[in-house]
Amino acid sequence: MKHEHLLKSHQLKATPQRIAIIELMYHTGHISIDDLYSAIRKKFSSISLATLYKNVHTMLDVSLIREVKIPGQKTKYEIEKESHAHVMCKTCGELKDVPFNPLVLLQDTTRMSQYVAEEISIVISGVCPSCQKK
Repeated sequence: MKHEHLLKSHQLKATPQRIAIIELMYHTGHISIDDLYSAIRKKFSSISLATLYKNVHTMLDVSLIREVKIPGQKTKYEIEKESHAHVMCKTCGELKDVPFNPLVLLQDTTRMSQYVAEEISIVISGVCPSCQKK
C-alpha cells in the first residue's frame, strides 16, 4: 500500500485513521481541516476533531504534510512534495499546484533582509480558465 509506506517512511505508525487522512489528501490535493473531518467521519464515525488535529500535527511535525495558508480562507493541507507555488481562483475557489523553484527568490530575500528563512509559501490568486469563460 502506497500510503501506508509513506507513513512508515516518516517513522509513523500506519493506523487506519492516518491512512485514510493521507488517502483523502492524496485524492483532493488540498483539503481544509473541516472538509477532512467531514470526510473522515464517513469512514470513522467515532473519530473526534481533537484526534484528527493530533494526527495532522503529528504529520506536520515529520514533514509528511504541509500547511497551505491562503489569505482570507482557512488553512488547507497537502502531502509534502517538490517545490511549487499555488494558483487559486477567486471565483470558484479551485486551488492548483504550479511548478516553481523558489531558490532564487529565497536567496535574494535572505540576502536583502538578513532573515534566516524557514519556510516559503506562494499563493497567486486570479480567475481560472473555466471561470473566465462564464
